[in-house]
Amino acid sequence: MGSRSEGANRPRRTAGLRRLRKRLWQPPRPHGQVRAGRRVSFLELFYDLIFVVVIGRAAHALAADVSWRTVGEFVVVFGLIWIAWMNGTIYQDLHGREDVRSRSYVFFQMLILTVLALYTEHAGGEDGRAFAVVYSVLLLVLTWLWYVVRRHDPPELRPVPALYLIGMVLSVATVSGSAVLRPQHRLLVWAVLVVAWMIGLMLLHRPDRSIEDIGVRPSPALAERFGLFTIIVLGEAVLGVVVGILDAGRTPRAIATGLTGLLIAYAFWWTYFDLVGRRLPGVTGGWFGRWVSLHLPVTGAIAAAGAGMESMVEHATDSHVPLATGWLLAGAVALLNLGLIMLIRTLNDYRRLLPVYRPVNVALAVGAGVALLIGWIRPPPWMLALSLVAVLAAVWWVGVNRMLHLPDPDEALPKPE
Repeated sequence: MGSRSEGANRPRRTAGLRRLRKRLWQPPRPHGQVRAGRRVSFLELFYDLIFVVVIGRAAHALAADVSWRTVGEFVVVFGLIWIAWMNGTIYQDLHGREDVRSRSYVFFQMLILTVLALYTEHAGGEDGRAFAVVYSVLLLVLTWLWYVVRRHDPPELRPVPALYLIGMVLSVATVSGSAVLRPQHRLLVWAVLVVAWMIGLMLLHRPDRSIEDIGVRPSPALAERFGLFTIIVLGEAVLGVVVGILDAGRTPRAIATGLTGLLIAYAFWWTYFDLVGRRLPGVTGGWFGRWVSLHLPVTGAIAAAGAGMESMVEHATDSHVPLATGWLLAGAVALLNLGLIMLIRTLNDYRRLLPVYRPVNVALAVGAGVALLIGWIRPPPWMLALSLVAVLAAVWWVGVNRMLHLPDPDEALPKPE
């Protein structure tokens, strides 16, 4: 009797295990199945924190030797890091679940990113080959994830994901093939790839169609993730100030210069989050792809400024800021301003808040020019930092002043938390 009842219960246990496995290991959500009201998960926050280490290694290499060559290397390497983060972030927002499968793939990416950080600081030189190999593995994992999504997409939504998948495959082939090249040629190939990604994202879908027609709906959670990445690079700026003060011997002049430089990071925060933070792009006119791609120069400028702050504090006692450092900081502010001008135009609120954004864009353009002029003058380090803060503060004030003149100022610009 015991063996007979055990045999009868075996199909039930098997069916129960299948149901459990189905719940824990589900396929990704196809395009079009957007989760309304989704919030950023703790796993996504953990994933973003891994990039603190990777970006920190890249910024440290730039801060240690500020020159035109190292700036170029930083721009290219940061671009590759951002492409990896963007792919992982958008995939999780559109297709991820709270099951074991999604979590396992996120943690697997984090393991690869940890190894990638080991080779990031000298990716433009002796560690470039190892960086290319590890980065190729990361892209290969992301390519597999996007491929599985396409397999579960309805037929009418497959053309655009197919083009995206082709871009991922070409990226894997390009980066892996660059491992056999000389460092200068390898960097050139990487630079072309980064530019191609920016152009490709801007041409992601036809301007006369809505992004929702291909099953993509920008969510508040996605806007929050892009804001969190901005906070990550702002944190690197704070770290740059602390490292610069320590390297300068913690002298009163270095501490004062560092704290003044820290105001630049504060001004970046105010400018970004009051003007574009948590605001979604338009769903028509091709604005979504542009909104995504334009975050690359904006966040890259902030990260580069962090490296510039470290170098600036180390030269706190100089009568003039070093030429390369001055141009790096001033150029970062100018690039941030110009990037925000283009980013603002992608926002869904741009037309509604045109009385605010039109003068703000003018102020951003003027501020970019003034920042470059300050960098050319090469004032003492503390004065350079204070002058750039004044430029960013003036731009912010233009926006706030216009906001206060609207009928409902509370609805004009978001209140940062």
